[in-house]
Amino acid sequence: MASKPSIPKGTRDFSPVEMARRNYIFDTISEVFTLYGFRSIETPAMENLSTLLGKYGDEGDKLLFKILNSGDWMSKTSQEYLDNKDSVKLTSQVSEKGLRYDLTVPFARYVVQHRNEIQFPFKRYQIQPVWRADRPQKGRYREFYQCDADVVGSNSLINEVELLQIVDEVFSRLGINVIIKLNNRKVLAGIAEYIGVPDKIIDITVAIDKLDKIGMEAVEAELAERGLSVEAIEKLRPVLGISGTVYERLEQLSQILAGSKTGTLGVEELKDVVNLTKMLGLRSELDLDVSLARGLNYYTGTIIEVKAKDVAIGSITGGGRYDNLTGIFGMTGVSGVGISFGADRIYDVLNTLDLYPESTTSATTVMFANLGDKESAKALSIASGLRKSGISAEVYPDTTKMKKQMAYADNCNIPYVAIIGSEELDNGTITLKNMKTGEQSVIPESGISEVLLAFK
Repeated sequence: MASKPSIPKGTRDFSPVEMARRNYIFDTISEVFTLYGFRSIETPAMENLSTLLGKYGDEGDKLLFKILNSGDWMSKTSQEYLDNKDSVKLTSQVSEKGLRYDLTVPFARYVVQHRNEIQFPFKRYQIQPVWRADRPQKGRYREFYQCDADVVGSNSLINEVELLQIVDEVFSRLGINVIIKLNNRKVLAGIAEYIGVPDKIIDITVAIDKLDKIGMEAVEAELAERGLSVEAIEKLRPVLGISGTVYERLEQLSQILAGSKTGTLGVEELKDVVNLTKMLGLRSELDLDVSLARGLNYYTGTIIEVKAKDVAIGSITGGGRYDNLTGIFGMTGVSGVGISFGADRIYDVLNTLDLYPESTTSATTVMFANLGDKESAKALSIASGLRKSGISAEVYPDTTKMKKQMAYADNCNIPYVAIIGSEELDNGTITLKNMKTGEQSVIPESGISEVLLAFK
């Protein structure tokens, strides 16, 4: 007996209902990206390993899915590497390509490779899957989607402001109440200078980035383990404890970091972003979080993190300003700023709060029942006309019991069933049943599109 088929751990099948919901998320995000002048690109699922290796650190390199070379790849392997079980050197002989780990490095490669074809500043978005050879667990998959938007080739803070507007618009359309948290890499550097340990900035930020999760006492214990003195920790405590409105906290930071040129510049950048954003108006709450780091080594300016207010879940969007994106490929001096929406976490939030529109899970607006050859021929004709009007329609393919046809429509969340029997054929009418209310009405053939367009 053949074994039951399965899929690799860390991957998922998506049913039609799940796909409809995911496409609702993707369509909403891409529509907003397009409103702000971002243009879609795609990069290959696989990249040369020379493009990927060394860009994510040693741990990231281990999580790359490698692809075996085609043909007789064993003929090119070294017996010495096989005998010594030297996987690193062996991999270089049998694999030249790998699945992309994220969308950022392929984007940097794209910009460098096509530098003479693109117009700077370059505003692009990508919604594509990525792969990581991670250990699967709840909420962590080996294959998942990223939804990225970046502007490269511009240092203007207008870009940050528009990205915040995009975040606000996307979550307003999805109906998710969020808080948008801001910080700046230069502010973090200034704080490290202020407490007298500028060389400990990585240790400081790795610890304080956990403040919301583990609390101040645990953060201070970790800082001590990382070599910070009691004096430095005591000086840091009131900085992390500043309170008041966003504007009041920014003023307090200005005074605290007055002796740091870098820190002062970071505060001024935050003020500019906050002032412009407030002037334009946001529906979402905007907050300042001086403990926010989000991978300090990567970001160089503004840092953005978004969390859902009504569901206990990690960040659902993040991003920030980075300098020299393309420097890893030899093209220096190209600054950029970007955001990435966590589609899988957004999906979980929408499911938890049941925020999907009713029409999301229905691909078909009306199904025509099949009551015989003449009746189905008429149904096919009317359905064709509806499709030309932009109304999705299908005709049940088999002449079978009405109960079975109705069950199909119900299980597929089709809101209307159109019935054409011998009486309707003679009178030029259609009996239209609303599957939600159970109500039936008899309408002229010519009137069905008007009724269904009103539903849309």
